[in-house]
Amino acid sequence: MDEIKVTKVDNVTLHKKNNSITGTLHVATHHLIFAHYPPASADSPAPAKGRAKEIWITYPMIAYCVYRPMPAILRQDHAIRIRCRDFTFMAFHFSDEAQARGVYDSIKALTCGLGSFNKLYAFNYKSPEIEKAVNGWQIYDARKEYKRMGISPKGADRGWRLSNINSDYTYSPTYPALLVVPSSVSDNVLKHGKEYRSRYRIPALTYLHPVNNCSITRSSQPKCGMFQDKRNPQDERLVAAIFSTSRPVSGAGMPLLDADGQLFDPDMQQGTGSAESTPPTSTESTSCQSSDKIYGAQQRNFIVDARPQVNAVANQASGMGSENMEFYKDATKEYLGIANIHSMRESLNKVFEAFAHTDYTDIGPNQDLLTKSKWLEYISLVLRGSSLVARQVGINHSHVLIHCSDGWDRTSQISALSQLCLDPYYRTLEGFIVLVEKDWVSFGHMFRHRSGYLSSDKWFEIENERVGGNRKADNSAAFGSKSGSGNAFENVLSSARGFFSKKNDSKESVDVNDVGDGAPAIPAPTSKSAKHTVTNVKETSPIFHQFLDATYQMLRQHPNRFEFNERFLRRLFYHLYSCQYGTFLWDSERDRVQEHAYDRTKSVWDYFLSRREMWLNEQYDPTVDDKVPGKERIILPDTTKVKWWHELFGRTDLEMNGTAHAPTASLPKEPRDPIVTGIETSEVSIGPAANGSSFAGQGASAFTNGAARLTAGLGSLSLGKTSSSAPASRAQSPQTKESLPPRTIDEKMVSAATNNEPDATNGRLSFSAFARDNAFRDT
Repeated sequence: MDEIKVTKVDNVTLHKKNNSITGTLHVATHHLIFAHYPPASADSPAPAKGRAKEIWITYPMIAYCVYRPMPAILRQDHAIRIRCRDFTFMAFHFSDEAQARGVYDSIKALTCGLGSFNKLYAFNYKSPEIEKAVNGWQIYDARKEYKRMGISPKGADRGWRLSNINSDYTYSPTYPALLVVPSSVSDNVLKHGKEYRSRYRIPALTYLHPVNNCSITRSSQPKCGMFQDKRNPQDERLVAAIFSTSRPVSGAGMPLLDADGQLFDPDMQQGTGSAESTPPTSTESTSCQSSDKIYGAQQRNFIVDARPQVNAVANQASGMGSENMEFYKDATKEYLGIANIHSMRESLNKVFEAFAHTDYTDIGPNQDLLTKSKWLEYISLVLRGSSLVARQVGINHSHVLIHCSDGWDRTSQISALSQLCLDPYYRTLEGFIVLVEKDWVSFGHMFRHRSGYLSSDKWFEIENERVGGNRKADNSAAFGSKSGSGNAFENVLSSARGFFSKKNDSKESVDVNDVGDGAPAIPAPTSKSAKHTVTNVKETSPIFHQFLDATYQMLRQHPNRFEFNERFLRRLFYHLYSCQYGTFLWDSERDRVQEHAYDRTKSVWDYFLSRREMWLNEQYDPTVDDKVPGKERIILPDTTKVKWWHELFGRTDLEMNGTAHAPTASLPKEPRDPIVTGIETSEVSIGPAANGSSFAGQGASAFTNGAARLTAGLGSLSLGKTSSSAPASRAQSPQTKESLPPRTIDEKMVSAATNNEPDATNGRLSFSAFARDNAFRDT
């Protein structure tokens, strides 16, 4: 290929975590491959013979790359430093500047100079025999999954029906072909209601509870107008029909749980009749509110807006926003306070900064930067919102409609995680795969834009100020001397701290304009993917990464309730960026169909299902019994016990979380069931707003009508300071800083310090990369 300037360089030294090893660097079409032999030991003084160990780095995994040429007068190696998306940091040292520059140019061309998604590894990947027996593209069948929920494809069941209105994807380009809507709503109503929702993402069913017939539906934000005076009768009718599809059903084996998700003793409950003592009322009633009491359950339908309230108010300036609850009766609205994609991107950048020096040193992460990243705070907010939805559906027997801006980022997070809480099926290996396919792949998520598979020139840099120029290192005569390696290393380390401490490219971390989550218009796909040749850095964000992290938190807190293990989640995170399979390469179901993804690429589930035993959790107990503590159908996360996913960082729990971890001190524990009234002036936000404050304590008069709401909302915005008109209802208590003890793990060679584990199928060591299953070839 023309992109490859240098194919092979001998005597390259790899640095990682204060370890170094010399080997041969190969620049292949889709991978950077470092081959080396194990060093000699006391038992084996001669270098080992036979096949070399190999480290494979797939180019889309590279998140940042710096080339540092050195003046000849200093007689120091030229370095290429790489930061990978899986939190692996490494540096390659070359003695020859021309070779180093050739390798850098080749890496850049093969990472962000492709110009087309068709050149990614997935379109050239050849499956090994073990994977050919599996077809992961067929594991998810929408009709089969909805049938599992009790919705028959032959007719209306349980108040819901299958609609083919989007069979050719012209109705809503980013939605799946098959939609499930209330039986009482015709396709004609849907046609007239779609204009009211951003990107035509109408409220549609994603989950139906198998016992109480309550639902989780998802959509995008409404086009309510600047003064919240615009309305759409068809949209209102659709939402009302969703809320009217069920009433609390007596008995039927519902979990005996109270509002806190604990086992409920009816003999201790005063004023609540038994399930058998209250006859069911007609299911034809248009109102879904009921006086029936089922072990403390009370139906209160929810519209959940995942954004901070201030963001939703700001969106009114562009005609978007959130529902005016005067037009949506029998429901309560709640804001979850989850920040937008820009805040999440900046948060992840700070996490990376905490590890910035780990290519040359083995020092633990910077705890202060980890705290400032607010990463655990954001994970807690996502889990808290998911827990709220799960409680409302599974315990309070209510319907919940979820949306954010466009309904494909925070909406997917909350929808999928709440179903993980509710349904034991999704906690099996196959069930989790179905959940990802349904709520992320089928309902649409901007994988290409959020992950930035074609990289960006902004993620590559040549150090313009060479050592020996105006730097302080110039004052040290020992810097260029091998005998003065101590001072030289100190200067290199000083420089190292700045290489990966780049400020976020986007200054929008406090951007309250949440319209579209920064997403562009959705163009029609083309076979050449011409519309997706450049990565917009401001559209990248670790949304699916956060979903996997939140799933890990639940797995860690409920280790016997999941069939899959932590390693499965870690490897899935890797394949999100590996571009080896086609599952995550497109943004919508329509794109996959029109670009023939099922014929041109392989499914990532081929990899997992063909190696199923590797991902099974030995502690898994499939027993489900709502009358036995610890085996209930519903599980709820404890958001006060969120911890760093230390395995993902290749670190120990002690290094990441310390001995007395206080996970989310800035998010105090709140009542499990917030008190809300269901009217516009009493909306509740369970998370902090974009400016660090909450709207829960604001007076109702500020938002009594459209103009006053918009004025008060925009007037309360601030950039980094708490608004005086919106006093914070929750004190921001800093986390306790603790000094971590030094590492006790002896990592004798760089290959033992890998994030990922050896691939059982080929025996190759693979950190930051998946080792290909065919034999290694020199290129």
